[in-house]
Amino acid sequence: MSRNRKKEVADPNTLAFQEAWRDLASHPLFMPMTERAMQRPKAAAEIVDRPLPALARVTVDGRITVSRLRRLEPDEWRWVLAHCLLHLGFGHLEPDGEPDEAYFAASCLAVARFQRAVKLGREPDAYPDLLPSADETDLAARWRRQGVPADLPVRPDLDLEPVRCRPGQEPAWPERFARGLSAAAVAGVEVAGGARESVTGAAPVRKPWDRAMSWFIGSYPLLGGLAAGFKVVADGTLAQTWDIAIAAVSAEAGEIYVNPWRSLREDEWRFVLAHEMLHVALRHADRAGSRDPYLWNVACDYVINGWLVEMGVGLLPDGTLHDPELAGSSAEEVYDRIAGDLRRMRKLSTLRGQGAGDMLGEALPWAGRRSGGVDLDEYCRRSLLTGFAYHQSSGRGLLPSGLVAEIRVLEQPPLPWDVRLARWFDEHVPMTEPVRSYARPSRRQAATPDIPRPGRYRPEEAIPRSTFGVVVDTSGSMNHELMGKALGAIASYATAREVPAARVVFCDAAAYDAGYLPVSDIAGRVRVRGRGGTVLQPGIDLLERAPDFPAGGPILVITDGWCDVLRIRRTHAYLMPRGARLPFTPRGAVFSLR
Repeated sequence: MSRNRKKEVADPNTLAFQEAWRDLASHPLFMPMTERAMQRPKAAAEIVDRPLPALARVTVDGRITVSRLRRLEPDEWRWVLAHCLLHLGFGHLEPDGEPDEAYFAASCLAVARFQRAVKLGREPDAYPDLLPSADETDLAARWRRQGVPADLPVRPDLDLEPVRCRPGQEPAWPERFARGLSAAAVAGVEVAGGARESVTGAAPVRKPWDRAMSWFIGSYPLLGGLAAGFKVVADGTLAQTWDIAIAAVSAEAGEIYVNPWRSLREDEWRFVLAHEMLHVALRHADRAGSRDPYLWNVACDYVINGWLVEMGVGLLPDGTLHDPELAGSSAEEVYDRIAGDLRRMRKLSTLRGQGAGDMLGEALPWAGRRSGGVDLDEYCRRSLLTGFAYHQSSGRGLLPSGLVAEIRVLEQPPLPWDVRLARWFDEHVPMTEPVRSYARPSRRQAATPDIPRPGRYRPEEAIPRSTFGVVVDTSGSMNHELMGKALGAIASYATAREVPAARVVFCDAAAYDAGYLPVSDIAGRVRVRGRGGTVLQPGIDLLERAPDFPAGGPILVITDGWCDVLRIRRTHAYLMPRGARLPFTPRGAVFSLR
């Protein structure tokens, strides 16, 4: 007996079968089916010496039987065993009607089609390259009329012998398979995010913030898509260096920095992570404008925390900003209310700490792998809109009206920079309108030649004409493409507004006054002066102090952001390349050239 057992264990075919079963049993997709759950039967596989009419046989109670006489590679055994488990998960062993050959063939094809999609093993007997995409019920009905195709390998591997179970202990294979699908999806996201090496590999001991982030992905679709695109950086030294009490977020890098030395429960970490993700998704940092950055951060915190408390997402940590009296207010309204009490508001604490905002600009330096190659603004907008649509369609409860309003705003794509620039010209560079007068009659209409009509003309008396100033950064970091695109746009809109000339100043380390240039010259070739360092304030001062430049004339600044702090006392705007940032909080409009 011992000699035969030793020979069986040493059989390569048996070893290949056992290896394939171990791989499938450890796969998140099949673990709920192969592990004993609530005293229910679990799926088990055995290899026997007798021949079988098919590659394998599976019964309703989850018993899979294969023959040792069929010699397959481990990858092929993996396909066969996964094929049987998927029959259980798809509910093929509990048909509505009487099964026949067409039912078996359609069920096997549906399972094989799924296996090709998720790449579970290698087919021992090849199916056709192109498989029908119709539902198995429709295929079975069609094949009952027309017959099963000859090139389709029919595998009657289903044993529909009923199994007797105690009430409440039925296998419920489809429900267990659904849990496996959810677990496999979470494991796949964790692999993509670096939380585990492989889907079947064991994940390291997970911290509460990691479990909180996975909860969004698997259980809260409104923010699940957002959570998949963020990276949680838990570095105590980094948090101490940058004075991060609990958490902070960088919208530019898509990273949430948490303080691992702060003891919070998992549901409190859910609240913290949702708070930081909504900061980025709703573009709070970009909406600050000329407001005080810290007070704007505080106002946004009040609004977000009120939403999360109302939705019941996690648990509000102690000391977090929350005021029920501000419920229903927007961030702009809250800012206007708190801006009058600066002394008290400066003592409030965000998630980063007292007197510091948790909305960071650039990413913090840390020794780790960064994710890149994605437009985070577009990703957040698309993820939040998709999650909101799923939240509504699945009936997962009501959302705060303020949050719904801000999400719906994201459905409207932002205006292109050139359209916004045209509106800026309409507002700050008025156009001289022609007047109508009977002193200069217009052409008579043929239908009514006896009726005189006023003609349109521009008065010949001296009237002030609109103009504006342009300060061009000509430092070495500026490229010709950016300057050409900006000057071309300015010239085209100036022509449409009938502006005769614009005052142009080139500026690097010093200011070079080019004087008033006709619009046609701006649109054509312009001789650029400078190409040295970057100090733009002299160019601004030159225009503001020039006696021949109108006191109300607006100023356009073309720069790549690598400049000094500018102080402009009149209406102004900035034209910058996409992604560039100014080293100060701008008070005028900023147009990002694309």
